[in-house]
Amino acid sequence: MGPFETVEINTDLLIVGGGMAACGAAVEASYWAKKYGLKVTLVDKAALDRSGAVAMGLSAINQYVDLNSGKNTVQDYVNYVRNDLMGITREDLVANIARHVDSTVHLFEKWGLPIWKDEEGNYVHEGRWQLMINGESYKVVVAEAAKNALGIENIYERVFIVEPLMDGDRCAGAVGFSVRENKFYVFKAKATLVAMGGAVHVFRPRSTGEGLGRAWYPPWNSGSSAYFTIIAGAEMTCQEVRFIPVRFKDAYGPVGAWFLLFKSRATNALGGDYMVERTDELEKWLPYGKVKPIPANLRNWLGMLDVMEGKGPIYMRTEEAIQKLADQYKDDPKAYKKKMKELEEEAWEDFLDMTISQAILWAATNTFPEQAPSEIAAAEPYFIGSHSGASGAWVSGPKDLAPPEYFWGYPNMSTVKGLFCAGDASGASSHKFSSGSHAEGRIAAKGAIEYIVKENPQLNYDANQIEELKKRIYKPLEIYEAHYKETTDPDINPNYIRPKMFMFRLQKIMDEYAGGVSSQFKTSKTLLEKGLQLLKFLKEDSEKLAAADLHELMRCWENIHRMYQAEAHMRAILFREETRWPGYYFRADKPNLDPNWEKFVNMTYDRKTDTWNIFTRDIIHIF
Repeated sequence: MGPFETVEINTDLLIVGGGMAACGAAVEASYWAKKYGLKVTLVDKAALDRSGAVAMGLSAINQYVDLNSGKNTVQDYVNYVRNDLMGITREDLVANIARHVDSTVHLFEKWGLPIWKDEEGNYVHEGRWQLMINGESYKVVVAEAAKNALGIENIYERVFIVEPLMDGDRCAGAVGFSVRENKFYVFKAKATLVAMGGAVHVFRPRSTGEGLGRAWYPPWNSGSSAYFTIIAGAEMTCQEVRFIPVRFKDAYGPVGAWFLLFKSRATNALGGDYMVERTDELEKWLPYGKVKPIPANLRNWLGMLDVMEGKGPIYMRTEEAIQKLADQYKDDPKAYKKKMKELEEEAWEDFLDMTISQAILWAATNTFPEQAPSEIAAAEPYFIGSHSGASGAWVSGPKDLAPPEYFWGYPNMSTVKGLFCAGDASGASSHKFSSGSHAEGRIAAKGAIEYIVKENPQLNYDANQIEELKKRIYKPLEIYEAHYKETTDPDINPNYIRPKMFMFRLQKIMDEYAGGVSSQFKTSKTLLEKGLQLLKFLKEDSEKLAAADLHELMRCWENIHRMYQAEAHMRAILFREETRWPGYYFRADKPNLDPNWEKFVNMTYDRKTDTWNIFTRDIIHIF
């Protein structure tokens, strides 16, 4: 292939990513940029309409604080997040999102998103913080607003960003390549906002064979946010915090509506309610074992204990929940029949709005949710700063909320000058979900524009450095072209490794040594040390990755991005000598929660020496 044309784009603010946080950043940045005559550019490896975690749709907005009603306060939401993460939370970041998120949700409705209303015109809540929506086109609605704000001429789609451009200790943009054309892109920017999502397929998934690639969190999220910020030298936080959602088994259908809206319960195969039968286990994880709601990881853990005792599988009692709701109308046969029909439609719609594959699986297995329960299971681990995980970059808080230790000039700027983060890219501020990620994108974008206006950085670019990056990025194509004819099967060759095989090796290491599905999410010091040894060999072999075309070249670099997320994770778990999140992972050699470890585990990476510096940061309460 080749030659590869170099395309140079000069801008003021570069937004990297296309999900909810990036769309929020696009809307907000465009507003402020017009006031100062600045240019905003967005680049995404996919297409904005269906990019990011909300690509397939959602059945609920999971963060709506509802401040105008007076029922909830910002502090209430901070307490909820802090408890769910077993104390490990940047309260200033969570509070900043919580106080702005309602306005973002109102924008969604203004743009055309259907939010469920009751007969009195009030939003229908799934739970305390959640709103039910008709969300199949949720991302399309949000993306349209972003495109209108930016202008199509400022959006570059199907361009995979690989590396940050650096000018000393400043981020000066990014480089990447088109996955459709022979074009190498150099984006030069005074500030860069990273919103490239979390990481999937670092661990071996439950879905194999014909289900390969199926995951709860979208499989194209390949750890690019983490790689970009790690390589730039940014301080990272909570890299040991992974998220394991319990979902309907095999197709990863959502359980939130069943627990919160339908008031369903989950039981083991013998009919036992593990949330009731195992309450004594919660005493081991005080003070968080007794908070309400019980942290998600502890709910996971109680179910896992049943599975490990041979009481599985675990079932969502859909038939019981539907019957209980319909029984309120049993004295009126006509009303009863109508209610049953309504509940059945809602049960299917919950999947059709966001996880169509689960509806297909129900249909394929002749499942009638009003007649029989369905199996649920813990998924493989994911790295996600927006849901119940917290991994990401260590960013500055807002001046009016953050203590001095958490503030260094501009909201959501990382420790690298000019590098801002939002959504899954920013750490220690979980439970922002889709709406909060959009709000955080807006917060970060406004901070980035302020930085550009006040600092007006004059950046230097090394043409030789850019040319070296170009050569390195396209190297897998050269390796394949030079050697693929040397074997009868191009997948098997002593001179290179294809990206799919590389991914399998990475997943095997993480699954077996870092606490994946096959090891019941358990690990230890000795297992982690062995895993890091094997990961070192894999990192050496990454220099021999080969790609037959541009799509496979993207796969090569996605896996390198995943590899750095994997290493950061193992090193952080090894450093934190306790088990703080049973149900997400369990350190068998350190099986208890240790109050002395109620602190952040942070790290930086030195690319020149290939070394990590790991340390702790204090948790400072603002409430």
